[in-house]
Amino acid sequence: MKKKFIFLSFLMLWIISFYLSSGSAEMKDSIYNPGLLKPVDSTLRVRVGKAAPDFTLPSVAGEKITLSEYRGKKNVVISFVPAAWTPVCSDQWPGYNIAKKVFDDQDALLLGITVDNIPTLYSWTKQMGQLWFPVLSDFWPHGQVAKKFGVLRSDGTTERAIFVIDKNGVIRYIDVHDINERPNLELLAKELGILNKTSQ
Repeated sequence: MKKKFIFLSFLMLWIISFYLSSGSAEMKDSIYNPGLLKPVDSTLRVRVGKAAPDFTLPSVAGEKITLSEYRGKKNVVISFVPAAWTPVCSDQWPGYNIAKKVFDDQDALLLGITVDNIPTLYSWTKQMGQLWFPVLSDFWPHGQVAKKFGVLRSDGTTERAIFVIDKNGVIRYIDVHDINERPNLELLAKELGILNKTSQ
């Protein structure tokens, strides 16, 4: 049963990767391409095994989201993406939409964060379609949460970064990714699986 679940999970992830590699036709003409950027342009301020800095940010849905509200309830995955209306970001988050079951199976909530303002994020996420996870604006004070984690770039955007935080609020996995590439969803699923095993 367990082997069958793993096989089906990886099959689903392969299908998602194939879908994303084709890009979203609906958004193609709206995407701004900044060209090749310096892969990493920041210095981490957090590390695995330490508590994640708490924060409260406004969401596109009009509510305030506080990280510590999930303590003792859910594992949390934070996905920082550099900016709305850019190529890789516009594929990455719809991919998480398709992979919702992977997060559900690992009792994990996803929080998407950019330094864009709410109106920009509202328009962008509408174009992407309904996302199942909260999309948060770290616009003002500009990049304050990104600074806490150490992923604010020198141009005011953020790194393409993923943080996996356990139910105790401790960071268990960090991936500050090459900003020009989409992070590997299979690797994230694997890390979430490891997290669940150690918490049982």
